[in-house]
Amino acid sequence: MRGKAKVLHMSWIAFFISFVIWFNHASLLVLIQQDLGISETQIEILLLLNVALTIPARVITGMLVDRFGAKISYSVLLAVCSLPCFMFAAAENFTELAWSRFLLGFIGAGFVVGVRIIGDWFPASQVGTAEGIYAGWGNFGSAVAAIFLPGLAFYFGAEHGWRSAIALTGAIALIYSVIYYFSVENLPPEIAALKTRRPMAMEVTSIRDLFLYMLSLVPLYATISLLAWKLSTPATPVLTEGWNLAIHAVVWLLFLIHVFQLVNNNADRLSQPIASIHHYQYRQVFILAIAYLVTFGSKLAVLSMLPMFFFKTFNETQGTSMLDAGFLASSFVVTNVIARPAGGWLSDKIGRKLSLYLFVAGLAGGYCLMAMISARWTILATVAVTLVCSIFMQAAEGAIFAFVPLIKRAITGEVAGIVGAYGNAGAIVYLILLTFVSTGQFFLILGLSCFLLLGLIYYLEEPKNYITEIMPDGTLLKIALD
Repeated sequence: MRGKAKVLHMSWIAFFISFVIWFNHASLLVLIQQDLGISETQIEILLLLNVALTIPARVITGMLVDRFGAKISYSVLLAVCSLPCFMFAAAENFTELAWSRFLLGFIGAGFVVGVRIIGDWFPASQVGTAEGIYAGWGNFGSAVAAIFLPGLAFYFGAEHGWRSAIALTGAIALIYSVIYYFSVENLPPEIAALKTRRPMAMEVTSIRDLFLYMLSLVPLYATISLLAWKLSTPATPVLTEGWNLAIHAVVWLLFLIHVFQLVNNNADRLSQPIASIHHYQYRQVFILAIAYLVTFGSKLAVLSMLPMFFFKTFNETQGTSMLDAGFLASSFVVTNVIARPAGGWLSDKIGRKLSLYLFVAGLAGGYCLMAMISARWTILATVAVTLVCSIFMQAAEGAIFAFVPLIKRAITGEVAGIVGAYGNAGAIVYLILLTFVSTGQFFLILGLSCFLLLGLIYYLEEPKNYITEIMPDGTLLKIALD
């Protein structure tokens, strides 16, 4: 196995391992609760903390991978995140569990690293398929963790075996970080000698795009503030009022620093004409970010509520147990391995904008059908609708990341970071929304979100199939990506 195929397989395995670690606690929570005596509320806090750091981590990692390259970024991420994994395995109380789980949220940023390196290695005619395989197969790590880690924990010993199982995932990440570093290169040989620019903040090509970029950062930082507020409420009193205010202050100080860095990085460039060959529209990034908020964000939210929804709907009429409901809910993610690569592949074949239109329209219809599920439905019909909805949703995610590497190659990491962060932010927004409406209304709102997204997709432009690079002597070279 050589060349781009090797890069693809080494990268999806790295992503797979990162997802195993990110969700290695989910199927072991009952054992952890029995061992340490933590409450149901504390379990809910752990689940919330697990995604809290991922939002800023994806933005930060996106900037770092553009500057330092995927090879060292993925290796360092896996190695460093193995440490809080070991901390979680060794925790003796809730405080230690909470801090280590919060820090482990950073490993969710691994996704954006692979998006960059695969975008560098694969031509435009194949990048959708490649990104779909990377994301679809890598995401399956969460399912593997749920299936195998409980059995592994009982193998090591029912009382404390969960510690050994989680520590083993950290050891695998640490070992693979070394393997990855010595197995891949950032760029294919034919463009490795080019002078690739890796700025510390995204470069935009117009004043309007600069303001749009700053505007697009606000929801990400606001979501982190929202999490801090949630963790200081009487229902989840993790933070005192003082800590809550301090976190808000730090979050918005970091926002101002980010904005200052962005303006400083672009001030000189925007004060003079920019060659048309370097132009791109940040509007593309913003629309894709909102699309990922609607698709991936709704997926995480639905996954959180679907087992309980199925249990409450069919328990009395068809005797569905909680175990049965969990199995039924798994139909919402089981298609990921095939549907997401298929979405990327179809984007390569019929066009990225058209395929995204089709998938989002199908997802809108799927959510409207799910809003009609009731106790009168059969299990077969319910699973069929859930599967159809899932296929369109996963394919839409694949189509979105068929776009991302072709917007502007030098900043693919940061583009992927912003788009990916919006997905996590979307999950929080939808889950909060769920607390105010019924499940039927919730699915209708998701469907409406998809219909509104169709209007935004109209303003997307099909990406160009070439990139511009700066040669060592300063001359420009246009490279076809077909």
